[in-house]
Amino acid sequence: MEITVHRPGELTAADRVAWTAMQSKAHLNGSPDLSNPFLAPEFTLAMARVRKNVRVAVAREKGEPAAYFAFQRSRSGVGRAVGLGISDCQGVVHRPGFSWDARRFLRDCGIAMWEFDHLAAGQAPFESGASGFFPSPVMDLDQGYEAYLGQLRDRSPKFVRSTFAKGRRLARDHGDIRYVHDERDPEALRTLMGWKSAQYRRTGRSDRFAHDWITRLVDQLFHTRGDSFAGVLSVLYAGGAPVAAHFGLRSERVLVSWFPAYDPEFARYSPGLLLHLRMAEAGAADGIAHLDLGRGQKRYKDSLKTRELTVSEGWVALRHPMALGHRMHRAPVRALRNTVVSRPELFGPADRLLKRLGKIRSEHRKE
Repeated sequence: MEITVHRPGELTAADRVAWTAMQSKAHLNGSPDLSNPFLAPEFTLAMARVRKNVRVAVAREKGEPAAYFAFQRSRSGVGRAVGLGISDCQGVVHRPGFSWDARRFLRDCGIAMWEFDHLAAGQAPFESGASGFFPSPVMDLDQGYEAYLGQLRDRSPKFVRSTFAKGRRLARDHGDIRYVHDERDPEALRTLMGWKSAQYRRTGRSDRFAHDWITRLVDQLFHTRGDSFAGVLSVLYAGGAPVAAHFGLRSERVLVSWFPAYDPEFARYSPGLLLHLRMAEAGAADGIAHLDLGRGQKRYKDSLKTRELTVSEGWVALRHPMALGHRMHRAPVRALRNTVVSRPELFGPADRLLKRLGKIRSEHRKE
C-alpha cells in the first residue's frame, strides 16, 4: 500500500470520482455510515477554502485508489478531523475489504495524533483510541414516509396527534402552511442564521455564526449542488412568512440535520417538529434512506427517531511529546463535558445556568 498526502484542490478528477463511487456503493457493501455527506469530497473541498490546513491522504493498492482520509494538520503536527466541532461524521472512506494500521496512517500523514468526536462506526483501527461511544438518532425513511410515520404512531400516538394538531392550529391562526424542501433564496438562509445565532446566545452557547469561516463555509455549501452531494435549505412558511428553517447536507442516500432553528414567536406550535416531518416526507420521496439527527441529547430527537447509530470520540496518537501534551490538555475538558451531559442531575442545572447567562448577556447588549 502506498499513501500520499495532498491539498484537496490537488486531487485529480479521477480521484474525486473514485471517492464518490466508494460512498455511493457503501449502502450496498454493508457500510452505510460511509455514505454520510460529511465524508464526501465536496465537504472537504469546501472546508479547504475556509481553512488552509486541510489535507487528504490517498491510499493506493496496486496503483488503484483504496481509501481517502481527510484531516486538518496544525503546524506543530497535531491532526484533527475535518471540521472538528461542526462535522457530524468522520473517518476513512474506503473500498470493501480495505484495512489499515492507524499509526502508519499518522506517520505517513505527518501528524503525531488524530482527534475525532464523531467517528463513524466500523472504523476499527481508529476506534481503538476511542474514549467514549455515543448514540446518534436517525429517522429511517428507506421504506417510505408512511412507514416511518407508522413507526412513530405505534410508539407514541399522542405525540403524532398533538404535533399535527399544532400544524392545523398554526394554519388557522396565521394562514396557509407552505413547505419548500430546497429553498434557493439566500435571504432565507440569512434568516435562518439570524435565528440560530439568537438561539445560541439565548441558551448561553457559543455562537457558531460569529465565526466568519463557518458563515463562509455554509454559504459555499448552500451553492454546492450535484447528484451525489448538495447543501439543502428547507423552510416552513405560514401565511407567507418563514416560521422554521433548516440547513443541512445530503448525499445520494443520507440527509443530515445540521442547523435547524425557528422563530421563537411561533414556539407554541412546535414549528421545528413540523419542519422535520416535512423534511422526512420530501426526503423519502427523493430517495433518502435516513435522516441523521446527529449526536446529542435533545427532546425533539428522541421524539422523531426510529433508531440510533453509534459514533465515538477520542484520538489515536504516536509516541510523541506533542501528542502527549495535546491529550493532557483536551482529555479533562472532554471528560467533564461528557459527565455533565450524560447525567440528568448535572445537565439540568448546567443547562439552566447557561440559559440564565445567555439572558443576562442579551439584556446587556440591549442596554
